[in-house]
Amino acid sequence: MLKVLTVAGSDPSGGAGVQADLKTMAAHGVYGMSVITALTAQNTTGVFEVAELTPEFVGRQLDAVFTDIFPDAVKIGMVSSIGVIRVLAAKLREYRAPHIVLDPVMGATSGGRLIRTEATAVLVSELFPLAEVITPNMAEAEELSGLRVSSRPEMFAAAARLADDFAGHILLKGGHLPDGADDLLYRREKAHWLKGEHVPNSNSHGTGCTLSAALACRLAAGAGMRAGAEQAKAYVTGALRAGLDLGRGRGPLDHMYALPAATAPA
Repeated sequence: MLKVLTVAGSDPSGGAGVQADLKTMAAHGVYGMSVITALTAQNTTGVFEVAELTPEFVGRQLDAVFTDIFPDAVKIGMVSSIGVIRVLAAKLREYRAPHIVLDPVMGATSGGRLIRTEATAVLVSELFPLAEVITPNMAEAEELSGLRVSSRPEMFAAAARLADDFAGHILLKGGHLPDGADDLLYRREKAHWLKGEHVPNSNSHGTGCTLSAALACRLAAGAGMRAGAEQAKAYVTGALRAGLDLGRGRGPLDHMYALPAATAPA
């Protein structure tokens, strides 16, 4: 049984964060584990409050996982404070965690910032060097690179700028392109476009969390980066095409779209 750990915030509405990651892991047939970094009060309409866990407690959770059921891959999502980022980086180095997928979560699909502004630089300096791949969306790539990102050439330029200080792979998600949903996989001046079409479904809460968790599952299973990224993208596309419609805002994906649905007793 492959084991994958998510380090992320909790979304009580189940569409993003730890909850989305664990659903994705279950759908991929791996054993999912979670270290919670923050509690949020959010749903499909917005983020209303964030309660950060202490760095010490996050560290204790990490110790509990790594000293008992060692993960084959680690997905990192919401890490909102400098203290949590530094503890996480120290523990990942201590335990030599494999296949680290870092989703630099800065805001929720439904709105609301999920990382303190002053923590972004620490995220880049402490966690980026440990990651095998980072998975920013266009808005996150814009903030991280300092460049405008609204087109394919601008995605390429932003990835090249990020690669100046990051040796791993960059999977820059193009879900907000006006004429498609192509993603860019970039490393050391080598680029590969993962073609995709816009799925006519505005319920996209947690797509970024889901993609990075799926990629962690594929890397744990031994897939190469390009194949893993293509497989993760295909999974997210399928979850969007399933057309789940829950909530009053931008609803969640159908993470279990490939499994038979439960039915009420007759």
